[in-house]
Amino acid sequence: MAEHPSFTLAALLSAGGTAGFLKTRSTPSLVAGLGLGISYAFSGYLLKQNKDYGAELALGNSLVLLGSGVARTIKTKAKAPVPIGLAAAGFLATFYYQKKFREFRWGV
Repeated sequence: MAEHPSFTLAALLSAGGTAGFLKTRSTPSLVAGLGLGISYAFSGYLLKQNKDYGAELALGNSLVLLGSGVARTIKTKAKAPVPIGLAAAGFLATFYYQKKFREFRWGV
């Protein structure tokens, strides 16, 4: 079940990056959205197959998402909804995957 958020975020980030590119011709949005989306998809695959490093990769992806969302929220002075949504998704995913990491690694 831990793979569902990864697959969901993979789809949302890929679609969001593509939409950002189509709307504003922002290549960084496309690269970041697709790159992080692919990485989340791979972490979901690892989690689903019960292979090593799935939770670690998902946690790393979540921290990157949180960091980029917070940075963009600060840059826009919290006036744009997309960065706030990215920061919120990154926060929730970080919280979830740090919990899963601890469960998988130490059984806590």
